[in-house]
Amino acid sequence: MSFFGLDWVRKKERELERKIRANDREYNLSFKYATNAIKTSKYNFFTFLPLNLFEQFQRIANAYFLFLLVLQAIPQISSLSWFTTVVPLLLVLTVTAAKDATDDINRHRSDNQVNNRKVQVLIDRKLRSEKWMDVQVGDIIKLENNQFVTADLLLLSSSEPLNLVYIETAELDGETNLKVRQALPVTGDLGDDIEKLADFNGEVICEPPNNRLDRFTGTLTCASQKYSLDNEKILLRGCTLRNTEWCFGLVLFGGPETKLMQNCGKTTFKRTSVDRLMNVLVLCIFGFLAFMCTILAIGNCFWELNDGSQFTVFLPRQDDNGAAFSAFLTFWSYVIILNTVVPISLYVSVEIIRLGNSFYIDWDRKMYYARNDTPAEARTTTLNEELGQIKYVFSDKTGTLTQNIMTFNKCSINGKSYGDVYDYTGQRLEISEHKETVDFSFNPLADPRFAFHDHALVEAVKLENPEVHAFFRLLALCHTVMAEEKKEGELFYQAQSPDEGSLVTAARNFGFVFRSRTPDSISIVEMGKPRSYELLAILDFNNVRKRMSVIVRSPEGKLSLYCKGADTIVYERLHQSCSKLMDVTTEHLNMHPNVHLPHPAVDTTLDVVHRGVIQKPFAALEVCVRVCVCVCVPTCAMFVHVHYVCACCFALQEFAGEGLRTLALAYKDLDEEYFSQWKQRHYEASTALDDREDKLEQLYEEIEKDLLLLGATAIEDKLQDGVPQTIEQLSKADIKIWVLTGDKQETAENIGYSCNLLREEMNEVFIISGNSPEDVRQELRNALTSMKPNAAEDSVFLQERTLGKGVKVIRDEVVNGEYGLVINGHSLAYALERSMELDFLRTACMCKAVICCRVTPLQKAQVVELVKKYKQVVTLAIGDGANDVSMIKVAHIGVGISGQEGMQAVLSSDYSFAQFRFLQRLLLVHGRWSYLRMCKFLRYFFYKNFTFTFVHFWYAFFCGFSAQTVYDEWFITLYNLMYTALPVLGMSLFDQDVNDVWSFQHPQLYVPGQLNLYFSKTAFFKCALHSCYSSLVLFFIPYAAMHDTVRDDGKDVADYQSFALLTQTCLLFAVSIQLGLEMSYWTAVNTFFVLGSLVMYFAVTFTMYSNGMFLALPSAFPFIGTGRNSLNQPNVWLTIFLTSILCVLPVVTYRFLLIQLCPTINDKVMFKVRQAKATPLPPPRRTRIRRTSSRRSGYAFSHTQGYGDLVTSGWFLRRPGVARSSGFAHVGRTTTGFSPMGRSAGYSPTGRPQNVKVQDVEVTSLQMYRTIRDPAL
Repeated sequence: MSFFGLDWVRKKERELERKIRANDREYNLSFKYATNAIKTSKYNFFTFLPLNLFEQFQRIANAYFLFLLVLQAIPQISSLSWFTTVVPLLLVLTVTAAKDATDDINRHRSDNQVNNRKVQVLIDRKLRSEKWMDVQVGDIIKLENNQFVTADLLLLSSSEPLNLVYIETAELDGETNLKVRQALPVTGDLGDDIEKLADFNGEVICEPPNNRLDRFTGTLTCASQKYSLDNEKILLRGCTLRNTEWCFGLVLFGGPETKLMQNCGKTTFKRTSVDRLMNVLVLCIFGFLAFMCTILAIGNCFWELNDGSQFTVFLPRQDDNGAAFSAFLTFWSYVIILNTVVPISLYVSVEIIRLGNSFYIDWDRKMYYARNDTPAEARTTTLNEELGQIKYVFSDKTGTLTQNIMTFNKCSINGKSYGDVYDYTGQRLEISEHKETVDFSFNPLADPRFAFHDHALVEAVKLENPEVHAFFRLLALCHTVMAEEKKEGELFYQAQSPDEGSLVTAARNFGFVFRSRTPDSISIVEMGKPRSYELLAILDFNNVRKRMSVIVRSPEGKLSLYCKGADTIVYERLHQSCSKLMDVTTEHLNMHPNVHLPHPAVDTTLDVVHRGVIQKPFAALEVCVRVCVCVCVPTCAMFVHVHYVCACCFALQEFAGEGLRTLALAYKDLDEEYFSQWKQRHYEASTALDDREDKLEQLYEEIEKDLLLLGATAIEDKLQDGVPQTIEQLSKADIKIWVLTGDKQETAENIGYSCNLLREEMNEVFIISGNSPEDVRQELRNALTSMKPNAAEDSVFLQERTLGKGVKVIRDEVVNGEYGLVINGHSLAYALERSMELDFLRTACMCKAVICCRVTPLQKAQVVELVKKYKQVVTLAIGDGANDVSMIKVAHIGVGISGQEGMQAVLSSDYSFAQFRFLQRLLLVHGRWSYLRMCKFLRYFFYKNFTFTFVHFWYAFFCGFSAQTVYDEWFITLYNLMYTALPVLGMSLFDQDVNDVWSFQHPQLYVPGQLNLYFSKTAFFKCALHSCYSSLVLFFIPYAAMHDTVRDDGKDVADYQSFALLTQTCLLFAVSIQLGLEMSYWTAVNTFFVLGSLVMYFAVTFTMYSNGMFLALPSAFPFIGTGRNSLNQPNVWLTIFLTSILCVLPVVTYRFLLIQLCPTINDKVMFKVRQAKATPLPPPRRTRIRRTSSRRSGYAFSHTQGYGDLVTSGWFLRRPGVARSSGFAHVGRTTTGFSPMGRSAGYSPTGRPQNVKVQDVEVTSLQMYRTIRDPAL
């Protein structure tokens, strides 16, 4: 039955483990594993009509109008013709079906495009080109360079030495840096030999399909041997093969069972808060409709009993039915007549408005990113007004707030800071793209796109300063970067983290060029002289160590250990002479973020160091002790080093204050005999079967002691343009921003300060890092007490406010001051437990900004779900990778960052664009306008239809409750479809209270949307009262004006048809004038729609009331001559004028008093706009956001553990490069390859150009952001 789109097959039993046999389709098919075809569409050709109609009639309104159509088919109760309901219902069903069909056709096209991609599959001992959809679990497939991975594969072999492959996971996690995967040696021996691969019959037993991107467990049984499988041997669907000619893989999971598709989850139908409120109001309206019909039915019963008997002589009752039965029929007749309180055209109009506002987002040139040719895209048309009510934004960091491009900005060497530029007065200058850069022409191997502005560092290199040379020598040796030189002088660096690429490139430009490596050597060029260092050991990075070291022997035979890592970690391992100093200084810098070191003290210590002579040593020591709050041994050698380290501390503090990621560099010389013993123990530990990691860690700790500090580097994880300004604007709009990232705490904090999320002005930033539930609970309560000392436990929930099934709503609590909260992953796991989630949520919601570090994709979704559960607010999640998909789907609004190759988040999102800065335009302009337009539309739509319907109610008391209509049937049919449709659509598509510039200048305009001030139950009730008043005026004024009235020629004018025409004409004028009062922004289109609708009304009226129409169809056009006989009378036009004035007079009076006595933020801004029209608006000035945080900045690699082993094993080695020159003189400057961006060394691990100059791109309002121009381009 799946052919009909319905799954009636018994659900497959839950899979506990997966068994796969290579090259055995018959065996694998017995388990009924999913094929590699994906399906995101809902319908096919045969199922579309029945399924779509079934879905549409599940909506209450559509089912209601279908029920009305059935009632109108009953002659005894129908007082309206069938076409008054059929025409609008068919229109609604057709428009909705066309929209659903278009969406599903696009899904079909997308599915077909993916499913019909080609890949080479090993079938019958031959490689055949097959479609992706035909690939089966257990097949062996061949991938080539730059191809997408077809399915989740077990890597068997590759073209690279020892079967390494390089993959880019941008589509999974948004990161563009390359990652390495390696096949087992037993399968790597298969190579690309088709015969061997065809004979391979290994069996895999592994975990069932799941969404864990970072973990895989399984075993491979081959030749009676069992081998362990982990995530390092798996290629996931969605990855891209890079820098690898070919590889072979065994399909483990296909199609919907791949981890990529498992992370997509089930798409839930998102509805806006306006939709949810509408459902409640529609139910209330149905109840009110039943109440009115009941009153009129009771009135009919009394009328029949009292006055009806007088008419039975010439109107006899059918079948002698009594008054009760007449009242029963009257009830249903009035259900038909009064159905316009919920017009079906409402839903058509809502869909058109949403579609139009979605096009505005698609067409917005100010949200177009020219560099990547990426426009903004509204991927859904049902959530636009929700964008104007966002209260919480949940953002990923890497690739969302940052570009994932590292730039080498500054460094500190031997106590001296490099990177800043000063004028002749000693004042530091701001570095811009126009500032002169350092000339690296002395270095033919320099990267031409690397930019550095401090000439002093180059001079120090040229003067052969030993400390500076040692500094860059360490950067050139201590890393796991791999170099590739396809042409002489053109170096390509492949680094598994952009941090390393940036550092190695910096060393390259300053004359220490990393050229190549073997398993036991590193070749570099030092100031034009080739040198080869023997690589003896790599002490690899991991998340606990937060550092890496290499042990090398120089060509002169000197043994050295070079170490780089997080400054706090390296300081703990410095020489004993300064251990106390480092401990106290680190604690001081962490605990006292508002204390700045005085410059004179630092200058004093630097003078002592740089002169090389200890002048006034004890006085200088006293200064250092005063600054660092410590005491150290006052020996001369130790003293010099203490002062040097103190200066480095100050440099690190300064770098951290600018939001840079700091890295400390240290070294030590090793004794040959000691190292020989250590190396033997290292070999024994590395081959141990038990506790291998612990034994290696002990050895690393042993040798990484008594280090001597060389200096520090400052790397900027480059923010996307406009991120700080965007966050500042959103904060002014009272939008709270939470960053949910998988990065380390140090990195996340750093970016928090860089992007202005965390600010120095905050009263306190709380760090939650407990390792047990009790610790986390206590830390949360301490933070809560600090913010609100008298916080009462019983005041958490709003009184009489619940969500869903008895879930209470946590109220917003006001605190004095601004606070931030940083919580790491393991603490968050405890905080999200049921017993603690309310404490966490309450504490976090009091903070201005929240950063959650080291969180999993599941935890991201849980945090968003927690806020949705207990806070009656609208949430938005924004990210760029597959690890963000879960929170994007859980949030009310999901936004995907496009422009990189990672598209998984975009495919699961509701809106997408290329840069985070566009979020402020999406919310503050498009979102606010959409919400404002939708609310105005609903208020006006209910007003005009309630007014239209209530006139029927009053008329019933004058027509014997006979269910006679007060208007012409054609007017009833065309009122919502023709006469009032276009004007209200014009207002809902073009209206704006202020333009986009004023919206940015006054972000507070966004707040009313968060509070639901424009449309709520209260606003609806006011609208109903206004309609009731207007209907009374529209009925009784024409009734009184025509009572006992005659024409100019003495004939009677007070007939039913003339009264109907006058009433409906008064109604149309009144609602048109009311529309004019609602509109804030008149355009030519709006004016045409309003005036054109009035002209259309009179044209249609005179046509339908003409003699010709009556002669053609007498029963359908009974109002012959009514138009020309009534509308030529002056008293009729005076009645229309009087009625219109009385309808709008209370509205004008109320609004005037409201603006004068209690103006809203909109009124105030609109008044300023009117004042500013006389004088042109000054261009917006970009406020420089000073990053003056003095907090500590711990550097954290974006490394992955295990690369040191790859380097020393030789498995990473690539094919031999071309012959190259040994010196600088014979090598020209490289012009391609490594592609940094901006004013500093930007590292792009894929080697793709980061800056592409776009000609003739129109400058937009985003000129407020600084444009970074690359002089190399």
